[in-house]
Amino acid sequence: MHIAVCIKQVPDSAQIRVHPVTNTIMRQGVPTIVNPYDLFALEEALRIKDRTGARITVLTMGPAQAEEALRKCLSLGADEAILITDKVFSGADTLATSYVLAAALKTLDARTPIDLIFTGKQTIDGDTAQVGPGIAIRLGCQLLTYVSKICELEPTARHIVVERRAEGGVQVLKSALPAVVTMLEGSNELRFADMPGMFRAARQEVQRWNRDSIGVELAQVGLKGSPTVVAQVFGPRPKAVKALRIDGETPDAIAEAFVDKLFADHPHLEDAMLEHLELLGQQGVKP
Repeated sequence: MHIAVCIKQVPDSAQIRVHPVTNTIMRQGVPTIVNPYDLFALEEALRIKDRTGARITVLTMGPAQAEEALRKCLSLGADEAILITDKVFSGADTLATSYVLAAALKTLDARTPIDLIFTGKQTIDGDTAQVGPGIAIRLGCQLLTYVSKICELEPTARHIVVERRAEGGVQVLKSALPAVVTMLEGSNELRFADMPGMFRAARQEVQRWNRDSIGVELAQVGLKGSPTVVAQVFGPRPKAVKALRIDGETPDAIAEAFVDKLFADHPHLEDAMLEHLELLGQQGVKP
């Protein structure tokens, strides 16, 4: 069984900067980390490897320094690492990124057929959650997003059963392979690299592929292939309002004090709720 894991080296979100002219993220001089969501994807692949002996290939698109992120993955137990790097890829949005990664996965699949592709649910520098679905669409694979648990995996029967988080509950889905799976945070606990793994990662060669290696069209990569325009990048501002503590001798007293405070702060809320209840009554709906 062959598993591919797509990861990304991202700037530390606490020190992120944006270029004033191109509105793209400036990576020079900013500390980088492996996208935290991708680590959950890697750990799930490693657990499958522990059970089935699968081979894991880790890929990333990025500048030369992204090799550091790949070596971290090798130290944790990945078997092979591929850095897809070329100057023409810089400034790519999710559309161009998924195009390049899909082209690289096609190249890899032609060499060693891929059964399963893992990604994190999103990245902390973009938060679009669109690269995984974009890869699945371009490859024609089944797509399983926001997966919290792998329930069953049968490489011979060519199917996978997962739990995914959805609005209002959890869905259990069965899908054919190959499939693209985007993992949720907290779905597992990441292992630590041991000393032999670190030595192996330091010695192992990281393959480097460029635009010619994967056969992409220049009009669909980098800034040329990116219709997204970043208007502004900023960190969330801390709330200045402190939490209000409401006390009471009994739960009913606390609830009553809370309602009184709520209506006092929002005088129009009570009238709006009464109008809504009246409308429900006219429609024959019991509140």
